[in-house]
Amino acid sequence: MAKPAKAKKPAPRSGVKSVRKLTIKPVLMDSPGHLLRRAEQRAASIYTQEVGVSGLTPRQYVVLTAVAAYEGQTQTDLVTATGVDRSTLADMIARMIENGLLNRERTEGDQRANSVTLTAAGKRQLTSTAAKVRNAEKRIIAPVPVSKRAMLLECLRTLGGGLDAAKAPAKAPAKRRK
Repeated sequence: MAKPAKAKKPAPRSGVKSVRKLTIKPVLMDSPGHLLRRAEQRAASIYTQEVGVSGLTPRQYVVLTAVAAYEGQTQTDLVTATGVDRSTLADMIARMIENGLLNRERTEGDQRANSVTLTAAGKRQLTSTAAKVRNAEKRIIAPVPVSKRAMLLECLRTLGGGLDAAKAPAKAPAKRRK
């Protein structure tokens, strides 16, 4: 029995490449990980446009904001408040101390714990960056209809492990040594 002849694909027109249409919807457009990564890329780009490459990084801004909100808290408390892992936060704090933005002192009650506070330069840097960050955040969320923004933020809190105000340090600031 003879094999049927295969149908030949038409040759592309001279100078025109054949382009295969890719359907990515099932693979990427329904992938939460991919979509979150794309959203983060967009957010980072907008943040850099607003704050500038020589300004605070998004994580530095988060740390300074948490220190300002919970002045005198320990580094462990700041891990809870920011969601930044312990070793990364310790490195960030060390660099911000070197740059004159933060102070760190041992606490009275636990000599292993460090209390973190803003310096005057840290307060100035935070204040000068805050309006730029607000502008960036407005631009980041602008494509989302106003009626859906609260739901988006709730979903992001859920995905982020519930890092909301309820998980902020509840105890009084640690006492620093004198």
